[in-house]
Amino acid sequence: MPLMTPEQYEESLRKLKLKVYLQGELVSNPVDHPIIRPSMNSVKMTYALAQEPQYEDLMLATSHLNGSRINRFTHLHQNSDDLVKKVKMQRLLGQKTASCFQRCVGMDAMNAVDSVTFEMDRKLGTNYHERFIKFLTRVQDKDWTVDGAMTDPKGDRSLSPSKQADPDLFVHIVEKRADGIVVSGAKAHQTGALNSHAILVMPTISMGKEDADYALSFATPVDAEGIYYIYGRQSCDTRKLEGGSIDVGNSQFGGHEVLMVFDNLFVPWENVFMCGEYEFSGLLVERFAGYHRQSYGGCKVGVGDVLIGAVALATEYSGSSRASHVKDKLIEMIHLNETLYGCGIACSAEGCPTASGTYLIDLLLANVCKQNVTRFPYEIARLAEDLAGGLMVTMPSEKDLRHPEIGKVVEKYLKGVANVPTEDRMRILRLIENITLGTAAVGYRTESMHGAGSPQAQRIMISRQGNLEQKKELAKAIACIAGK
Repeated sequence: MPLMTPEQYEESLRKLKLKVYLQGELVSNPVDHPIIRPSMNSVKMTYALAQEPQYEDLMLATSHLNGSRINRFTHLHQNSDDLVKKVKMQRLLGQKTASCFQRCVGMDAMNAVDSVTFEMDRKLGTNYHERFIKFLTRVQDKDWTVDGAMTDPKGDRSLSPSKQADPDLFVHIVEKRADGIVVSGAKAHQTGALNSHAILVMPTISMGKEDADYALSFATPVDAEGIYYIYGRQSCDTRKLEGGSIDVGNSQFGGHEVLMVFDNLFVPWENVFMCGEYEFSGLLVERFAGYHRQSYGGCKVGVGDVLIGAVALATEYSGSSRASHVKDKLIEMIHLNETLYGCGIACSAEGCPTASGTYLIDLLLANVCKQNVTRFPYEIARLAEDLAGGLMVTMPSEKDLRHPEIGKVVEKYLKGVANVPTEDRMRILRLIENITLGTAAVGYRTESMHGAGSPQAQRIMISRQGNLEQKKELAKAIACIAGK
């Protein structure tokens, strides 16, 4: 099958039979629901850009399985150039959508599962990698969007999965049958699940022997019997129900997260890639996290580009753009943004092959990248709010602007530079609000903190990967200290 067009992608979602709850109601048509629709548009952009020759080098790759041209989101990285292009593609999509485009988790999950199943089979004599490659072949042939599902609710964080009062707080095996397994539990914070075709599940933490029933990886259709979804709230999300486009900030694009519930879901053996091999659970978590921490050096930077541009326009519209402190703060925003990008490119360029041939990023640099992401977008957002001014959060509504009587008052008193329409000024301020405080802040701020692991997770990996003993030996050599 050739690459799906954006229209074919949208039509493929309409054929799904999803069970979705949003604000206490069962949603009959997720594709056209006004709160959900912008998130679908963001994923749709990943298909649209893949059709444009000018973006072909970034958006497309050559499948190592059959030599066909495929969307890069379904590709296994074959060299460091693939890793670099991944980050550049993510920055491009961030620039085009100013939101989360939701396919990175699945791409990172597929690359992690590939190498880990290969090494698992080599050590244990299992056949998980063969099963995974068959699944990947379907994904590439059908040009599917895959949702990577890692994060369990976790319950009491002081207890291991098997010690929880409720076993469903971590996804686990309920039953093993001749034809497959039955699983129960949930995955939280599931980005873009409703806009996907398949789910690729992974364990959420390193497991011990007593947690073997929780060491699971498998694939399933998003609309399989036994799965339902509860849509997550986002700041200012009901503005999408009000009509108009100004107050939303970004009326075209967005992201979404859901609580994904497995209610005795049956998974055939052909789609099971880990089933009790607890000793490999930590490796899978580590590799997925590394890939996803690399991703943030691309997607957050692209959204940052839009935010910086919006702030620059806001200062022009208010007449403050020539002030030296304004210029200096914009420079600082650019500096921080490009530092994130530099880390994303660096960990990609320093990538190396795993045993399966799939390339892995430099884990130390990927964790440094994500550690910076937990801080720099917050500072960029702070500077954005500083330069945008208080009007960003006190403006009257679009309905007031359109009102036959008070609209003229709004137009008069919200005017900045005389030749800039008041509506344009309102639109750019609402865009800044959207990214820093509104629905897009889920992906730009809080996800920057907790996505792909919270800050302490990166610090642990930096400690492991930092090779402090080697640094000590370097210092001894320079200081002429002999022996140990």
